[in-house]
Amino acid sequence: MSPRSASVNEELRRRSRERLLQATVELIGERGYEATTLADIADRAGAARGLVSYYFPGKRPLVQSAVHRLMHMTLSAALDSQQDLSDGHDALARAIDAILSLTSTHTKVMRVHMAGILQAEGFIQCPEQQQLAALLEQSVARYGSGHATEDYRLLRALLMGAVVALLLPGAPMPLASLRLELFQRYGLDWQLGMPPQGEPPVRR
Repeated sequence: MSPRSASVNEELRRRSRERLLQATVELIGERGYEATTLADIADRAGAARGLVSYYFPGKRPLVQSAVHRLMHMTLSAALDSQQDLSDGHDALARAIDAILSLTSTHTKVMRVHMAGILQAEGFIQCPEQQQLAALLEQSVARYGSGHATEDYRLLRALLMGAVVALLLPGAPMPLASLRLELFQRYGLDWQLGMPPQGEPPVRR
C-alpha cells in the first residue's frame, strides 16, 4: 500500500469513528442509554454494524468515548474563543465553564456518562479521554501550576464532583453556586470565562 493510500484509509477510519461517536451522543440524548442499541448507532452513523465492534469492545466504552469527545470539542471551542491568550486565569475559568455548561445542555448524556464511570468497568482510557485530559492539563499549566499533571487530576476530581451535584436527581445544586465555589477555590474573578447571566450568588 502506498503512503498516499495509507493516509486516505486512515482519514476514512477517523471519519467513520467520529460519525459513530456523534451518533452515540445524539441517540443517547434522544432515547437514553438502555433504549439505544449498537445497531441504532450504526444506522444513525451510516455505518455497518460490524464497524462498531471493530472500534469499540462494547456500548459502555463507546458511550464514554463519545462523551469524552463531546467534552473535548466543547472545551476546545471555549478556549479557542479566548481573546487574551496570555491570560491563564481566563483559560482555567473557560475550562470550568465549558464542563459545567455542557452538563446543563446535555443533562441526559452526562448523567449516562457519570453512571457509567461508577459501574464495574469504571473510568475507561481512550484517545478521546486523552485529548480531553491534555487540554485540561494545558489549562492548569497556563493558570500557573508548577505541578500541572497532579493539579489536573485534582481539577478533574473537582469537576466530576460538580457534575454529579448538578445531575443529582431531586436535589441538584444550582450551577451558579457550584461555579462560585470552584472559582473561589482557584482565585478566579466571577467575570472571567463565560459567566452566566445575573449577579453572582451571595454566600450566607
